[in-house]
Amino acid sequence: MPHVRRTLIFMFMDAVLINIAVFGSYYLRFYEDTDMFADYRLTYIYSAIVATIALLVVFYFMGLYRSIWRYASVRELVSVTMGSFVGVAVMVIVVYGISQIEPAAPDVEAIQRMPHSVSVLCWFSVTALIGLSRFVPRVQQLGIFIREGGGAVSAQCSDIKRVLIVGAGDAGALALRELRNYPEQARVAVGFVDDNADKQRLRLQGIPVLGKRHDIPRLVEKHEIQEIIVALPSVTGEPLREIITICQDTSVALKILPRVYDIFSGDVTVNKMRQIEVEDLLQRDAVSLDLGEVAGYLKDQVVLVTGAGGSIGSELCRQLIGFAPAKLILTGHGENTIFDIEQELAAYIRKNPQKTWPVLETEIMDIRDKSKVNRVLQRYRPGVVFHAAAHKHVPLMEKNPEQALLNNVLGTNILAQAADAAGVKRFVLISSDKAVNPTSVMGATKRVAEMLIQDLSARSETVFTAVRFGNVLGSRGSVVPTFRRQIAAGGPVTVTDPEMTRYFMTIPEASQLVIQAGAMAQGGEIFILDMGSPVKIVDLAKDLIRLSGLKEGRDIEIVFTGMRPGEKLYEELLTSEEGTRSTRHKRIFVAKANDINSEGLRELVQLIGDRGSAFETEQVVNELRKLLPLFRKG
Repeated sequence: MPHVRRTLIFMFMDAVLINIAVFGSYYLRFYEDTDMFADYRLTYIYSAIVATIALLVVFYFMGLYRSIWRYASVRELVSVTMGSFVGVAVMVIVVYGISQIEPAAPDVEAIQRMPHSVSVLCWFSVTALIGLSRFVPRVQQLGIFIREGGGAVSAQCSDIKRVLIVGAGDAGALALRELRNYPEQARVAVGFVDDNADKQRLRLQGIPVLGKRHDIPRLVEKHEIQEIIVALPSVTGEPLREIITICQDTSVALKILPRVYDIFSGDVTVNKMRQIEVEDLLQRDAVSLDLGEVAGYLKDQVVLVTGAGGSIGSELCRQLIGFAPAKLILTGHGENTIFDIEQELAAYIRKNPQKTWPVLETEIMDIRDKSKVNRVLQRYRPGVVFHAAAHKHVPLMEKNPEQALLNNVLGTNILAQAADAAGVKRFVLISSDKAVNPTSVMGATKRVAEMLIQDLSARSETVFTAVRFGNVLGSRGSVVPTFRRQIAAGGPVTVTDPEMTRYFMTIPEASQLVIQAGAMAQGGEIFILDMGSPVKIVDLAKDLIRLSGLKEGRDIEIVFTGMRPGEKLYEELLTSEEGTRSTRHKRIFVAKANDINSEGLRELVQLIGDRGSAFETEQVVNELRKLLPLFRKG
């Protein structure tokens, strides 16, 4: 219905209800003395006219005609109550003022002062009638609930999916409201589960708390539960993993509210339920970084991101635009990925025109192209550079070691030197835990890249720093997308070794760490994230199989294929010589700097520049060993 027509209908209905309320108030006051009521006939008429005009005007300006009453809540009830109070107060003041005016002639009927009881009754009556009229759609939307076994089943649908909500807190209440807001989904809450002893046997919005997490299997069977919603967005790590495992053992459909960092980043709203993801099963608490302090060094700056189309680079760009840089330069070697992230960010900006957004610029740029790199940095003069462009796939770099040298070492050096010449304030290199005691060419080249920026930091006004973290869940080429493809194809899922472990973090966590490092950097540091305990790859594979609704051994087999060249059974975050010192963030540490062989670095960069790709594998290894004596290919 058009907005004007809808408003007029509501105003007409309100006018009728206001007049009923005014008449009812006078009637209740004088129903035992009809003769006295005759003396207040004019007062009643003026009261009805003034109340109708005043209340309609007040309701209009308070926005009551713009509300969607199907979703009415306490806020709307307060608005009705306050609007009624203001409108009735205006009526009382105006009618009182009129009553003080002397009649123009002796035979003209005088207007009596409104009785105090009438004004109070009028306020209550208007609030009740207007409120009831507004909340009828809300009550209808909730449906008629029939008690059944301690739960509530909507009579609107014959084929109901019975739901158990884990968490009887604020998030649980929001999940319940989401179910009630969409009755067409044919889902109804039967009860809550919560470990808080104080909540047992209580009710939340009429729905009972039936037990604790360990009661879930019993409750699923007793109440014929068909779906479980985990409403614990602030619970992470092992507690969440245990809850999800208990729920999965029941073999019913399982959903979860968004993770806390998703809500804070604005990616989703709290009432959007989703499937369980492997990120929810990390055996540690999610890292929550103080992104507020980073705004100071990013606001109104020109920010350049290399590898902006990659998994980490693109997520960096999504988060960076929220800190109001003046300009965001998206650079990368692949035109398709740069086009995709530029289109995604531009669409997001168009949908949110109320905020101030950075100007987006794109540059197709190979970091090994010294001329192009220098032109781009001199043209834009960025204040901050995030270097996410790199070759990262271990087996591929074992087969193409010269490309790892060219991209990870020579490319990093070219970019860092250009940043120094362009007066960049901060330069953040994204490194890897594979740079620690490397057994692969990729890891060794990333360690050399760290050494390059540490060496340059000692003599540059630019603040150079590096960020070192483990595997990123869901990034291109990582184990999770590979496992998912294998599961979709019916298996088998291939794991190299049953004892292989890795540190894991999510893409948002990795990107936040990179941004945070830029704020904390003073020059030459290597920042490290405390990622808890490493996770066995085989356990990750089993989790993904379960999350797909399948069973290992019955539906999908896991096959062990043996370690690939360059791989290690486990990764490390520090060399034995480095050690760490803490920072003001309890989950972020700084590796103590080692002595850097500046002359050796210059010789290696010069050699790579001279030979280009004309390196044999053994030559690459030998050159890397000159800087990393302990480097041994796996």
